[in-house]
Amino acid sequence: MQAKNHFLFIDFLKVFAALLIILHHLSSYGQIAEDARSVLPGVMTWLFEYGRYAVQIFLVMAGYLAAQSLSRYAENKFSAHRLLKIILNRYLRLFAPYAAALAFTILCAYIARFWVNDEFVGESETLSQFLAHLFFIQGILGLDSISAGAWYIAIDWQLYSVLAILLITFSSYQAVIWVISILAVASLLIFNRSASYEAYFVYFIGSYGLGVLAYLAKEFQNQGVNRLAKISLVLIGMVIVISSFQEVWLRNFLAWFVAIVLLLWGSTSYPSQLRDKALFLKAISWGSKRSYCAFLIHFAFILLANTVYIASDLHQHESGALALLMMLSVVVCSTIASNYLYRWIELPSMKLKV
Repeated sequence: MQAKNHFLFIDFLKVFAALLIILHHLSSYGQIAEDARSVLPGVMTWLFEYGRYAVQIFLVMAGYLAAQSLSRYAENKFSAHRLLKIILNRYLRLFAPYAAALAFTILCAYIARFWVNDEFVGESETLSQFLAHLFFIQGILGLDSISAGAWYIAIDWQLYSVLAILLITFSSYQAVIWVISILAVASLLIFNRSASYEAYFVYFIGSYGLGVLAYLAKEFQNQGVNRLAKISLVLIGMVIVISSFQEVWLRNFLAWFVAIVLLLWGSTSYPSQLRDKALFLKAISWGSKRSYCAFLIHFAFILLANTVYIASDLHQHESGALALLMMLSVVVCSTIASNYLYRWIELPSMKLKV
C-alpha cells in the first residue's frame, strides 16, 4: 500500500481536503445548492463559508511535499539548466490531467448552457482563454476561469517554481529559511489581505512557506537547518497571534496549525500489520493517489448534475432530499471519473520528462 513518499497522515489530509473542496463547490453553485440549503441550512452555510479553507490545507501540504522533492538538490552546485528542467518537469507533471479535465469541463459547460441560466456556467470559452489556461496565466491576464479549481493549479506551479529557484540558487539553507520566512510573514499580513494579488504567488506563499518550514524543521538532514526552521515556525505563529489583536484571520491560524501537525506527524507511515487488511487505510491510500484528479474533474460533474436537475424538471419539486441525492451523485461520479483520469492520463503522463 505505501508507495514511495506516501505517508498516512499526508494521504488522509489529501483525501479530506479534496472532499471538503468538492462539498464547498457543491454548496456554492447552481440550483442544487439552493434547494439543498432548504433542508440543511446550517451545514450548507458552513460548507459555503468555511469549506474554502481546505485550500489552506492544500497549500501547506504542497509546500511540505515540494520541499521534500526539491531538497534532494541541496548539495548540488547551481545550474540554470537543472533549474529550468525542474520547473518544466513540474509543468508537465501538472499538465496532462489538467488539460483533459479542462476539455471535459468545456464540453459539460456547453451542454449546461442549453438549460442552466446561471452565472457560474459562464460564457462560451474562447481559444485565447483556453490557451491561457494551458499556460497557467489566465489569472494574470484577468480571464474568467473555465473550472472552479483551475486557478489553484496555476498558483501551485508558480509557488513550486519560486521554491525551486530559492533552494537551488542559495548555497545556504539557513538563508533560504530567512527568505521564505520573510515572504511568508509579508504574505500573511499584507499580500493575502488584498484581492489584487490573487493571481500571484505572493498571495499564497504564507501558507505554502509554512509547509516548507515544517519539512525543513524535521526531515532535512541538518540539525542547524532543523533548529532554525523550528524557531521560524514559532516566530511566525507568534506574529499570527499578535496580528489577530487587530483582525482575526482564521485561515492563517489554520495554515499554521496544519504546518505544526505535519511537523509532528507528517512522516507517519502506514501501520504495516494493517495495511493489507484495514479497508479504511486502503481507501485512504487509493483516494490520495486520485485526489488531484478528483479536484480537477468535479466541477464538470457539478455542471452536469445541475443540467440534469433542471432539464428533467426535478428542480420544480423544490425537494431538498432530491438536491442532496444529486450532490451525492456528484461525489460518486467525481470519484469514479478521477480513477479513470488517474489511470488513463495522470499515470502515463508521469513518464513525460525533459
